[in-house]
Amino acid sequence: QVQLVESGGGLVQAGGSLRLSCAASGRTFSKYSMGWFRQVPGKEREFVAAIHWSGASTYDAASVKGRFTISRDNAKNTVYLQMNNLKPEDTAVYYCAADQQHFTTIGRLWDYWGQGTQVTVSS
Repeated sequence: QVQLVESGGGLVQAGGSLRLSCAASGRTFSKYSMGWFRQVPGKEREFVAAIHWSGASTYDAASVKGRFTISRDNAKNTVYLQMNNLKPEDTAVYYCAADQQHFTTIGRLWDYWGQGTQVTVSS
């Protein structure tokens, strides 16, 4: 079992930055690929970024490429999402996910999820 707790969301003006954190419980964090997804009410959950358990590979959605960066610190059991040049369309609840078997953009394949943190970008 892995428990995930996101933090770092908030209200920011367009063009600003936020860094989301996701703290994971358990001693095998380094064996889990980690991902970030987001969801707006009434819309499907959307893949944002993922980092392989080895740290050797990352993958970003086209909509955030060049603006968002995913990273991990295995010593702190934490994954981060640095979000720069935020746009109003980035407004959503952001969820952290973990999985040992998959490194994928398909949300339903990820085993563990956090409770989410709200990010609101004003224009």
